[in-house]
Formats: sequence, C-alpha cells, structure tokens
Amino acid sequence: MDLLNTLVDKGLRRELPTREEALAVLATSDDELLDVVAAAGRVRRRWFGRRVKLNYLVNLKSGLCPEDCSYCSQRLGSTAGILKYTWLKPDEASQAAAAGIAGGAKRVCLVASGRGPTDRDVDRVSKTIEAIKEDNEGVEVCACLGLLSDGQAERLRAAGADAYNHNLNTSESTYGEITTTHTYADRVDTVRRAHEAGLSACSGLIAGMGESDEDLVDVVFSLRELDPDSVPVNFLIPFEGTPLAKEWNLTPQRALRILAMVRFVCPDVEVRLAGGREVHLRTLQPLALHLANSIFLGDYLTSEGQAGKADLDMIADAGFEVEGAGTTTLPEHRADAAAGGCGTGGGCGSGGVCGTSEGDGNAAAGAAEATAAGTAAEAGAPAEAGAPADAGAVDAAAVDAGAVGASVPGARPDLVAVRRRGAGTDLAPNA
Repeated sequence: MDLLNTLVDKGLRRELPTREEALAVLATSDDELLDVVAAAGRVRRRWFGRRVKLNYLVNLKSGLCPEDCSYCSQRLGSTAGILKYTWLKPDEASQAAAAGIAGGAKRVCLVASGRGPTDRDVDRVSKTIEAIKEDNEGVEVCACLGLLSDGQAERLRAAGADAYNHNLNTSESTYGEITTTHTYADRVDTVRRAHEAGLSACSGLIAGMGESDEDLVDVVFSLRELDPDSVPVNFLIPFEGTPLAKEWNLTPQRALRILAMVRFVCPDVEVRLAGGREVHLRTLQPLALHLANSIFLGDYLTSEGQAGKADLDMIADAGFEVEGAGTTTLPEHRADAAAGGCGTGGGCGSGGVCGTSEGDGNAAAGAAEATAAGTAAEAGAPAEAGAPADAGAVDAAAVDAGAVGASVPGARPDLVAVRRRGAGTDLAPNA
C-alpha cells in the first residue's frame, strides 16, 4: 500500500504524517490489518528494537475521588465495588513496588486518586519516592497525582521523581462530555508544569469511550504537539457503576489500528500498552508488542491484569526481550533532550519530531506478519468489546462479571475483575 510505505518512510525520519494519513490508518480493513501491523512494526523497531519496557503500578490512595470522570471507577458517585483506602505509608508503598521490580519492572508508577495533591500530599509522596529509591537502586519513579499547583512538580523532582503522568484522555472538543469538574486546558497545564520542572512527561489517551476517528486523531496530534516522552494507550474498561458501563465499542482489530496510528504519529516515543489490553486485545496481545514498546506488568489500579508470569511468557514467546535497567529507553536524540529537561528539543512539538518515553520492544516486519498470522488465526475475528478506565494516570478499571455488555456481540465482561490483591490489601500482588 502506498499509504503504508509513506507512513513508514515518515516514521523512520520522525516526520509528522498528515491528519488524512492518520485517519486512513483507522479506516483500513481487517484484510489489511497484518500489513498495517508490519509497517508500524518497522517504525517501532527502528527506534526501540525488540525491547519491551515493564512498568508497575502502585495505587497509593484508592477511590473516593471528588472528580466526575465518566470512565473512572474511582469517580464521584461511582458504585463500582473497588478497593477503597487512604494513603499507603512509604514503607508499604515500597514493599508493593518491590514486587513489580522483582518481576522485571524498570519503572514504578505511583498513583493517587483525587483532583490534585495538597502540599502535605506532595510531602507524603516525596517520602515514598525516597523510600523506593533507597530500597531499589536504579529504579525509575513516575508520579501520577492529578492536577499540579505551583512548585509541586519541582518538589517531586527534588525528591527523586523521574517522570509525571497526566493523560489528556480524549480530544479537546469532546472533553466536556466525559468530565465536568476540570477542563482539558487544566490537563495540558499540568503536563507543561511537569515538562518545565525537568520531569519526563507522560501523557496518553483512552480509546473506546464512543469517540470518533477524528477525536482519536485530534488527541494524538495534540499529544505530539505537547511532546511527552511516554504515551500510554488505554482501552476503556466499562465499569459497572459508572456512566460508561455499557460502552463496549472496541474489537481487537480496532485496538491494533489505534496503536498503529499512535506509532505512526509518534514514531520515537515510548508508546505504552496500558489498561484494558487484556479485555480488548485478548489473544491478539502479542501483535500489539510490534506497535508498543512498553507495557504495565500485572494488575492495574482497581482492576486485575494478566498474571505477571503470563506477561513475561508472552514477551518471550513473541520474540521480544525485557528491557534491562542498564538500557536507556529513549532513542539517543530523545534521551539527550530529556537530559537537558524534557521538552527542550527534539520532541513532538519541535520541528515536526515526535517524542518518546517508557517503552516495550518491537520485532521485524517479517516476524510481525508471521506472529500476526498465527495469533489472528488463533483469535478469529471477535466483535466489539470495551476498554480501560483511568484515575488521573492509568487504570484498567474493572467490572463485575455480570450482565454488563453481555448482550453486545464480542463483549467479554468475564475477562474483567476488580483488584482484590496487592496494594491496600494483605494479599500478595500479581507481579
């Protein structure tokens, strides 16, 4: 396809595709899917080889959020049966993080529900960061605490934080339809604060909330302009007890096309396969490794994920390798820019070049097609399903294995379960 040849050529040169080209990726047919995966896989391999970066979530404070984000199980008014608890102590958070690090995680993501941190909360999280860094030499720490106020990003960086996550989630034009208690501009402001403080910015999206192709392209182009190092791609998990409980809008094929579009628009950023992958990609998850260079290991904030060992087996079986602690995730041009303060050059918003961040691995085009063919044959062509939730950072929120989505062809609520282990419980985590 001339379209794919053009997109590969632009991706290898870090050039921005046109909006029409990005929309065309989303409009490709299932018959063209393996060609799309193979083409985007070439771009991913150029910048990240066959490496897959592992990230691990620790939910520092769960539930009882005053914000009304429609996708989130922790939102104001949610009746989802999730774990609810106040702040973990620094030693508790460090112990939770250690489980993920032992499983191969290179980055720990500390998440707390709420509109944004108070100065006391920043002090608390700073002590937690220090505890994790003291107990685990070389680990990266990303904070995700909501909207930031003056000086808070700088204080987190001084405490040892490497990155800050705050997702845009959807397009500016439709943002008011999913949240009313804060604005799209508030989110953009927080990502910029993180950038300016010298933190590696992490910002992504949630697909599957009923948005159009144009909305998806809008938010990804906005992310490129904003220049985060990492772009997590979440797929909505329709939580029972939330406004989007019946939004089962995704198929595995649709999810792969979205990931491919993100890779073409942001060729050299760390594209992270985040919440909802197990629910919506299902047996096609290995194909997504040809597009994303980073994943979350084990469970999410309020929902269960795939078993940590299954993640590692999947990576190895697909011909990828876990990125080691001594390896720099970002391509050299991105890493050099980040060393001088994120967003200072060479990124998505400068000169048409796209940023990168926390990543996974990639494989060869031929291998991509071979793996794709085998996996697609195994999975068949499932119909539409749902995607993940987010709590200011990343969350594959869960829904009871009840009737939600049961009448929608291909919807798989049986794959979704509320997290009942790990942080905030006495049970061992899934890592």
